[in-house]
Parts: sequence; C-alpha cells; structure tokens
Amino acid sequence: MSQSRREFIKCSAASTALTLAGHSVFGADPVNHPNKIKVAQIGSQHAHADGKLATLRKISDLYEVIGVVESDPVALKRIQNHPTYQGLPILSEPELFQTEGLQAIAVETSIDHLLPTARRCLEHGLHIHLDKPAGAADIESARQLFRLAESKQLIVQMGYMFRYNPGFQLLFQALKENWLGPIREVNGMIGKKASPGLRRELAQYAGGGMFELGCHLIDSVITVLGKPESVHGFNLQTKDDGFADNQTAIFSYPKATAVIRCNHTDPFGGPRRSFSVTGEKGTLEIRPLEHPVVDLFLDEDQGPYQRGRQTVEFPPMEGRYAGEFRDLATIIQGKKKLAWNADHDITVQECILEASGMI
Repeated sequence: MSQSRREFIKCSAASTALTLAGHSVFGADPVNHPNKIKVAQIGSQHAHADGKLATLRKISDLYEVIGVVESDPVALKRIQNHPTYQGLPILSEPELFQTEGLQAIAVETSIDHLLPTARRCLEHGLHIHLDKPAGAADIESARQLFRLAESKQLIVQMGYMFRYNPGFQLLFQALKENWLGPIREVNGMIGKKASPGLRRELAQYAGGGMFELGCHLIDSVITVLGKPESVHGFNLQTKDDGFADNQTAIFSYPKATAVIRCNHTDPFGGPRRSFSVTGEKGTLEIRPLEHPVVDLFLDEDQGPYQRGRQTVEFPPMEGRYAGEFRDLATIIQGKKKLAWNADHDITVQECILEASGMI
C-alpha cells in the first residue's frame, strides 16, 4: 500500500468595480465577520460554478463571500441576471487579491483557465478549491501547481464531489476497517444524454466525456486502489461531431482491475450511475451515485452490518457541495488535514489524461 493511500485511509474516517443589481436570495450584502473565512470565487463558466457559489453563500456560519471575479463580457451579462450572484461585488483580480483577510478562492473558470488562475491564487498565498479536472492536457503544469501548493503549505482541494457523498463515505469506512478484504475488482459507470450544445462544448477536448465527467470516478478508483501499473482507454465517437461519447478505461494493478465507463448517449445515464468495489470478503455497490443507495454484500458481520446482503439508505444531503466546503473550512481552521494529498491529485490527473487518450 502506498504512503499516500495510507494517509488517505488515516485522514478520511475591497474596492468594487461593479455590484450586481437587485436583491440577493441569500441575504444582505457582505459585511465584515471576523470569525468567518473570507472567500471569493474567480470565474463563472465552469459547469459547477453556480452551484459552488450558492453553497458558499448558504453556509454562512462558516464563510463570508466577499465577491466574484468575472472578466468575460458574455459570462458577466449572464450572471448579472442570475439570482445566485445577486448582491455580490464584481471585482477585478488585483482588487480581489488586495482584500484584507482573504483566505480562500473557489476557482470556477472554464477548464482551460483553471490552472493559471489557481497558480495566481497560490502565488498570493491563498488556499483554493479547484474545480475539476485539473486543466486540459498540460500535465506538467498540473504537477507544478500541486507542488507549489505543497511548498507553500497551502490547500488545493479538488472539486471531486463524490469524496463527500455519504455512499462513498461508507465505502471509505469499509476500506479503513477492512470489511471487504483485499480488493480485486472496481467497476464504475457515469453518463448522461448530452444535448447538442453540450456535445459542441465538450468536443473541444479530445478526451470527451471521460475527461470532463468520468474524472469523478477516476478519482474514486485512485482513492480505492492507488496508482495503477497501466491505464488503457477505449474512446469511441458515435457521431461525426468530434465528441468522444462512448468510452471505457481499464486500470491495471498487480492483483486487481478497475473498469470505468462513460457514456454520453444514454438517456438514463443519471439513474444508472454506479460505483462498486469487490474484495475477497464482500462487495459494496453505490447505485445511484446521488441520493445514494448502497447494496452491501458481506461474508461475515462487519461493524453494524450483518453477514449477507443489505441495502443502506441515507438521509437527504445538505447539498451536493456542502460537504466539501465544510471540510475545507475545518482544514483552513487547522483542525484536520485534507485526506487527499498532492501525490494523489497528480496521479488522478495523469490517469484522467491517459484514460481519455489525451496523453
């Protein structure tokens, strides 16, 4: 077992250029709260941007959102009419970086701008939540980013949302407590029926859906099994628009294999999303992944669960992204360490690019 894998198992158990018009659905405009973490968002063009900002504003017991940076005129026009952004100052980057007491940035730009934006934040001594994946094809820039953060003792929390999903949290507990025995098999499926607009958007990346969406499950594979010996990607295009929409990746280990599928032609891709881990003592399957339900198969009693098959359901989640931002606050406050280190995140990015045929 690698050192990063062991560490994971141990850890896991100011000036305003423009203010958006209108009244915020999240409450009053920002004011000084000395006991809260001052945070801002750079960018609004990532697929998760609106949801991430909405979550930060809702978790007002932990965060004070001081503003948003958006320099693209088309994107700026969109957010001026979007309720999530109402009442927040729109700042330039220099204005943002001069904000007294600023501690963290959510980097939510388009994928091509994630790494350079994140690097500027680190160079200003700021912790970052970096949405996925960690850039397009320049793996060396990704490596340098994570090592820079490491050298500055700053946090880079990647936006792989399943890390904080209760189904995956149960899986991590099962791994920590060895409920499943030696792991021999991992299988995952994630897909959707891509609209023509989404197909055009994702076709700009040679890695297609596996790169942009399958990355979530690749992160989970590396969490479970660590760095593979090899990665083999099978990336098909079912239409003539240049978008790789039917993809499979195989991750090879000395005594285990993992298979991840990503299908953007599936009208039932959402409810079919799943992730399962099989060991010599049992299997844990999460299906569906959101509002998760777990089927647990055990050959002997483990923790609160009995031998045989049982289904585990969970209370409604606080929100899709609440867990990661609550965890980030705890880490910034020095109460714990991030369970996924630089070695893990670098390996994930390498594997994403290999699996999607981008390197």
